[in-house]
Amino acid sequence: MTPALLADRRGLYAITDGTHADLLARAVAALRGGATVLQYRDKSGDAMRRQAEAAALMEICNAHAALCIINDDVDLARAVGAHGVHLGEHDADLLSARHTLGAQAIIGVSCYDDLARARAAAAQGANYLAFGAFYPSPSKPQARRAHPQLLREARHLGLPLVAIGGITPDNGAALIAAGADFLAVISGVFAAPDSEAAARRYSDLFTSSMPKP
Repeated sequence: MTPALLADRRGLYAITDGTHADLLARAVAALRGGATVLQYRDKSGDAMRRQAEAAALMEICNAHAALCIINDDVDLARAVGAHGVHLGEHDADLLSARHTLGAQAIIGVSCYDDLARARAAAAQGANYLAFGAFYPSPSKPQARRAHPQLLREARHLGLPLVAIGGITPDNGAALIAAGADFLAVISGVFAAPDSEAAARRYSDLFTSSMPKP
């Protein structure tokens, strides 16, 4: 089951990365540029700052009718009332996350280049599946690589698909054509000189791309 907030939604999935003084301003810029999902990703151990930032991002997302997803931290997602959580292979178990967050929470799972992992996540109740890296990524240079064909093969699972890894406005359209519902971007938005303009370039791909097969 896909929660109602995620149904029929496509577009830019912007991901923050680490501690930055202008985090909130950049997040607002990304949402003004058309991002439909914002993920808070911060691996630091400063729990008080992380909760304050996550709560502020949740308010910002609500103001822009966007979804706020927390990377890794199920308890933080619950504490700030986020729309959901994103889980990697070394994070919390999907079923325990569902128990904590409830049936309406959005739970996304990183599937990397592994269709079998995607099938297992779908069977356990994941709400979206993320694949990548599709291109060399400055944020995760050692990330395993995925081929666009994987998106075509995953369509039969019936869940929204997220593509990630080195995606630019120049190469993103091919992933949308292969079946991506969302393009997940970190540095392409948050390290850009103008985050709003950068986000708009990604968002525009979804209005100009060919229909999914």
